[in-house]
Amino acid sequence: MRTVAIDWSGARVGAERHIWLAEAAEPGRLVRLEGGRSREAVGAALQHLDDTHVAIGIDFAFGVPAWFAHQLGLASAPQLWALAERCGEEWLRTCQPPFWGRRGRPRPTLPGSPLRQTERQVPPTAGILPKSIFQIGGPGAVGTGSIRGMPLLGRLRAAGAAIWPFDPPGWPLVVEIYPRLLSGPVHKSQPAVRRRLLEQRYPSLDPAHLAAATESEDAFDAAISALVMLEHAHDLASLPPEADPIVRLEGRIWHPGWRAEVRLPTEQGGLA
Repeated sequence: MRTVAIDWSGARVGAERHIWLAEAAEPGRLVRLEGGRSREAVGAALQHLDDTHVAIGIDFAFGVPAWFAHQLGLASAPQLWALAERCGEEWLRTCQPPFWGRRGRPRPTLPGSPLRQTERQVPPTAGILPKSIFQIGGPGAVGTGSIRGMPLLGRLRAAGAAIWPFDPPGWPLVVEIYPRLLSGPVHKSQPAVRRRLLEQRYPSLDPAHLAAATESEDAFDAAISALVMLEHAHDLASLPPEADPIVRLEGRIWHPGWRAEVRLPTEQGGLA
């Protein structure tokens, strides 16, 4: 099994400077750690992977809170991804409720939680929790990158990938990740701290990959994510079909401790 992790960061101007792809095939080492691709180029690369036995982790929100999906008249996440492809740029341009974060657009009063169930369930890392997809501006905003990433999920699904938990697990497998849950409580904004963590955890890492992940926080997130996913290959290969209808609509963040959040036994389900 191989793991591929994408640090998306697709909201930023000059996104190709911040989007990184890491691939791991053996413990503690990377096959590649690459930046410089546009969102479109990353999507094309993922659709043409030459090995189907691969788990792909991407760090943007795969869904929205169920109440908003229902408000939009949507019954499934793939319907949301298609709508985001048609209307996402308009959502970002106008920043109408439930979205907020642009100048003059403070956080509005919402009819439901701004967070999905999975974002409320994951454990905090050094007191930090995932942010709402509705925040499309300001520090740490994830909404813009998520909305611009959703069309990619539709294209990967059309190419034969299983987008978990919306689809029954299969190969290639695509999961939502939150790199902070994989790196742990580290001050990853500091290059020296990034380097020290990588040297301690992964002493066999290629020097070029170590240098790239030290220099760039985005590269660091992609590298750590691919390596941690490979460490938990058994868990990824034994993901169960999702039983919760809310999660099947909103999505679930994969991380090594996700089963404890729902009390699922590790032997339930699995990939052939």
